[in-house]
Amino acid sequence: MKLIVDSGSTKADWIAIDDNGKVLFTTQTLGLNPEILEGPEIIERLNDRFDILQNKKNATHLFFYGAGCGTDRMKTELSQIFQEYFVNAIVEVHEDTYAAVYATTPKGEEAIVSILGTGSNCSYFDGKVLHQKVQSLGYIAMDDCSGNVFGKELIRKYYFNKMPKELAVEFEKEYDLDPDFIKNKLYKEPNPNAYLATFAKFLIKHKDTEFCRKIIFKGMKSFVKNYIKQFDNCKEVPVHFVGSIAFYLKDELQETFDKYELQLGNVLRRPIDGLIAYHVANQ
Repeated sequence: MKLIVDSGSTKADWIAIDDNGKVLFTTQTLGLNPEILEGPEIIERLNDRFDILQNKKNATHLFFYGAGCGTDRMKTELSQIFQEYFVNAIVEVHEDTYAAVYATTPKGEEAIVSILGTGSNCSYFDGKVLHQKVQSLGYIAMDDCSGNVFGKELIRKYYFNKMPKELAVEFEKEYDLDPDFIKNKLYKEPNPNAYLATFAKFLIKHKDTEFCRKIIFKGMKSFVKNYIKQFDNCKEVPVHFVGSIAFYLKDELQETFDKYELQLGNVLRRPIDGLIAYHVANQ
């Protein structure tokens, strides 16, 4: 049994397949980002799903693609946790960008591949090797155009009284905006970036308002300038995306790309289905 996992900070999609690619089961856990979770929390999230707990000794391979796995230290720490849990499995841990590449980019083709979900990232794939010029510093310092950055911007606009009144009234109905509640979520509970990203749903819901459009296009302009344009050939290759922000704001992405003369390629909400095809073809 092979386990294929695509994990963001918010959630992780799991699919178990046999050697022929037949799906044995699918499940979902909370996100398993090693930069913001300790080992016991990761184990708790694994044990919380019966299919995973029941089959942890049956897994022969674990292919894990995750947010927060961009450094060797994080890969090593997470690999050790998984190896102790899936005792009979060969464990491979990759950063989530590789999942995006394998799901969106035809074999051997060049592309810039980006993630716009709870967090954000961008890399260049030369057909064989992934190249990343800027190392992500996570949701506090970077993550341009991501769900958590959009969420932070909405909260700030609301508290600084810069949100239009009619939107502010609806914002209050949809979210608990008590300062103590927010600070507890941000500083006491796990996954503060995932919490911030929940506010992005409001932005998407009201994306046609002038207020939300300004926030969206400010974020996309920043992402293009800071991430995509770092690659000299950015106008010569397609730019693929995975993630809910890219998926639900595809029209806005296209509008931004037209302005900067960039080629918008494939846009997927989740890369997991493409990963199945990749691992069956390359087993």
